[in-house]
Amino acid sequence: MRWENLSAPPDEGHPDGPAPATPPLPLALPGAVVRTFDTPGFAGMTFYEVRARSIINRVPGTSRVPFQWTINPYRGCSHACVYCFARNTHTYLDLDAGEDFDRKVIVKVNAGELVRRELAAPRWRGAHVAMGTNVDCYQRAEGRYRLMPPIIEALRDFANPFSILTKGTLILRDLPLLRQAAEVTRVGVSYSVGFVDEALWRAVEPGTPSPRRRLDAVRQLTDAGFEVGVLMAPILPGLSDTDESIEATVAAVAAAGATSVTPMALHLRPGAREWYAQWLAGEFPHLVPRYRELYGSGAAYAPQTYQRELTARVRIAARRHGLHRAEPGDDHRSSTPPAPPATEQLTLL
Repeated sequence: MRWENLSAPPDEGHPDGPAPATPPLPLALPGAVVRTFDTPGFAGMTFYEVRARSIINRVPGTSRVPFQWTINPYRGCSHACVYCFARNTHTYLDLDAGEDFDRKVIVKVNAGELVRRELAAPRWRGAHVAMGTNVDCYQRAEGRYRLMPPIIEALRDFANPFSILTKGTLILRDLPLLRQAAEVTRVGVSYSVGFVDEALWRAVEPGTPSPRRRLDAVRQLTDAGFEVGVLMAPILPGLSDTDESIEATVAAVAAAGATSVTPMALHLRPGAREWYAQWLAGEFPHLVPRYRELYGSGAAYAPQTYQRELTARVRIAARRHGLHRAEPGDDHRSSTPPAPPATEQLTLL
């Protein structure tokens, strides 16, 4: 998406109406409709409603990831995960990668109609489309804006294969549409559950449904006939990489009926790196030296030796609990696409 191609939507009598006193408009979003809502779930949040010019975006470096096209109906995310790699993308909009990313969300209000138009274009060849690869399409705002149903309906009507990665339980609202789509095309569903420790969840992923609620959603999707893979991501050094944490998480994932578990170590891109470092120094200062050792000299990824050792421990636990990767050639009604290698984790979280 090229943000210079955004234009402002006309105010057509939104039921909630514009906020009486709106925050200043970022220079990169000229003419966007700015809204705030007084419901508790949206306290302190600002939404910038825009009409995008395009919505199905080609992924750079497609030879390194298992998909070439994405749909991202939102920018910014109320999940407020302190490690989120996408934080730096907010700086392209004259917003900051910290609180602005958590509290100022761009909403592409015409996403559904754009998807339908672009799928109908003669140049479109029906390639797989991945969703949830930048920010979560089932974040809290989706409960109000309902962008995903028309997107899924369009993909269903064109029998276009797609996949969704999420931490949000709101995907269950769209289960009937997902089942309809799975009757005519390949539909993949994946969940991100890095750990099951609730104290750590509250500290590091404060805006997300709890890990247990996510795993309950995995069970419901599995019972509905979907093969759901779980990305055990990110695994946080010193916080969720112990044998006890790995065992508890893998056991819970297996009990939820997931078909596979894929471990991914924390990576720290610019924007996320600074925000996470500030959080870590405040909450777990004793771990700062360990992180300097792993991510020193500006490294985004932990050393390969650490990643390989971590992956081996998760795989051992997965075998113990009967989890395995789904084969990409399996001809099931719906399945999760093959997971990318650990070095490509930034495209999925």
